[in-house]
Formats: sequence, structure tokens, C-alpha cells
Amino acid sequence: MRTDIFARLDREPEPPKIETPRMSPHRIALFGGTLAFYLAIVIAVLMSSWLVTLDWKVMLFRPYQQWPSIHAFLDYYVVLGQRGPTAVMVACWLGWRSWRQHTLRPLLTLGASLLLLNVTVGAVKIGLGRLGPHYATQIGSAELFAGGDIFPSGHTANAVVTWGILAYLAATPRARRYLSAMSAIVSLGVGLTTVYLGTHWLSDVVLGWAAGLLILLGLPWVEPLITRAENWIFAAREWLSARGRTAAPQAPVTTGVPQPVAAGRQAAVETARGPAREVSGVTSGATPGAPSTATSGAASGAGGHQTAVVTATGGRPRAYTAPAAHQGHPARSERTPVTPAGSRRPPHADRTPRGGTTPAPARPAAGS
Repeated sequence: MRTDIFARLDREPEPPKIETPRMSPHRIALFGGTLAFYLAIVIAVLMSSWLVTLDWKVMLFRPYQQWPSIHAFLDYYVVLGQRGPTAVMVACWLGWRSWRQHTLRPLLTLGASLLLLNVTVGAVKIGLGRLGPHYATQIGSAELFAGGDIFPSGHTANAVVTWGILAYLAATPRARRYLSAMSAIVSLGVGLTTVYLGTHWLSDVVLGWAAGLLILLGLPWVEPLITRAENWIFAAREWLSARGRTAAPQAPVTTGVPQPVAAGRQAAVETARGPAREVSGVTSGATPGAPSTATSGAASGAGGHQTAVVTATGGRPRAYTAPAAHQGHPARSERTPVTPAGSRRPPHADRTPRGGTTPAPARPAAGS
């Protein structure tokens, strides 16, 4: 019996299932508005508008020099936007929920969201090729198509998606509200931290917020694919389990073949169960007319074994005795009968045979 925490959790009632969000008109309107905002930011940067000027003003202000006391803390806080550590932390929690709720949907949803994030954000990064503030070459320039990869901000978009997926998969409306507020605060702080450290322009962060929000709003369109993937994984697991059971070696089945019984042990059991019987072929103490069968064989050397089958009324039927061929010895019909002649002891000159008469001592012949 298990006494660990897993055994106790198995006895707890199963938590409510996760409701699958749908693309309601409200969600579609939010997705359309966010997409329009996303395109507006990209166009503003491409045209080197007032947004690029604001980027340069914030960069030249150098926030990390204005407030150096919080620099050490923000160096650690920005890790909440890195894809590796955040994905591991959230995957551990969602894996626990998947195990408790007997579904793979939380983990598959996280994987699908991160895949969409890498594809969409990575494509825009490589396509626009914007340089970061530390590598800028011309004041007032948008620094586009120069081989960079910072527009939009990957830290910010990853923080929005990774922490926002917890709110997306929340089981109750109350938990969804609290987790939405938490993910908004974390992603907002991560974005501003990158601006403080000088690793991103302000427009990079704004576009990263929009990119992450688009992923979360569009996830219901991916739900059918997630369901198909989950069904396929469970079907593959069942197939592998069935194949493993088929390929497993079958345990030997005991057919109940009786084993031969030694003559001495057989005789002792017969004596305890009923009238005394002799296994040497002569039945004594049996009721007249009762069927009694005894089979005996010649002893093979000192300590030879005999195979006996005795059936008598008044007691339980004897166990079936396997033929002698099963014992590794030749059958009785194949052995040459041997009749012991005389004693096996070697003759002794000064010993009188047992049962004989002592010969009279020879008298000396008298004569003249």
C-alpha cells in the first residue's frame, strides 16, 4: 500500500475539466484590433516616424545610468522572459495538471503556442533585420535590414505567451482573471526591463506585447489540431501496449501431470489410510472380493525404487503414477529379470552360513 503524496492525491476527487475556449465575436474583435495595432507599429518603424524618434530619445536617456541601484535586481527579473527557464517552469506545472486530469491538452497547448511564437516572431525578426540600441550606427535611423534580430522583442512576446497560457488554461473564471492580471504585470515588467537595460528599443517592446497577445487570442483556432494530436498519441500508446502484451512470453501452464511415487513412501501412505497392504504383490488385510491391484518391480541395486499403483475401496483413490519411462529409467518390459542367487556377501572361510548346522569336528582315525 502506497503512503506517499501520489497515493493520497489519487483518492482525491478529480478536478473539473478544462473548458476549451471558442472564437467568440468578442475574441474575434480583439484579435482584429490587436492585428491592426501590430501592423501599425511595423509601418511606423518602416517609415521612420515619430515612434523611431521616441526610441532614440529613450535610448539616449540611458535609464540604466539614471537608476543604477535596481540594475542588479532587473538582471535577474528579465529571466522571466527568457524562453528556456520560463518554458521549463510552466511545463512542470502543466505536466502536473495533465497527470491529475488525465489529459495531454495543457502540455500540447503550451507546445503549440511556443511553436507559433517562434515561427511568427522569428520570421519578422529575420525579415526586418533591425539592430539593437547598443549596435546602432546612425542617430535617428530605424536601423532596419542591417542583419539584426531584435524587432519585435522576443523576451516580451515570450513572457506574454508563457505566463498568459496559464490564464488561458484556467479552470474557473476567477482563476482566469487573477492569472490574466499576473501575466500582464510580468510581461509588462519584462518589456520595460529590456528597455532599461538598453537591449531593446521601446517600439520592439510594444510590438512584442502585440505579437504575444495575437498568439493567445488565436489559440482557439488551433484547438482542433490539439485534440487530434492528443487522440493520436493515446491511440499510439494503446497500440504499443497491445503489441507489448502480445509479444510478452507466456508463462508455462501446469497441466497437472502426476509424478511417480516411490514404493516405500507409497506403502507408508497406504498403511496410514487403510488396511495394511504389502506392495510386493501380496495384499493382506483387504476385504475379500474388493478389487486390489499391486505392481512391483525388482530392485535395481541397493536403494532401488519401485513404482506402485494401488487402488482399493474404503479410501481415496491413489494418485496416478507415471510410467517408469518418465523417470529416466528403461521400462519394466525392457529390463532383463534378474533373480538374486544367494547372498551378496563374499564367502568367508571361518563363518557358518546362516540357518545351517555346525559340522561335527573330524575325529582322528583309529587304527593299528
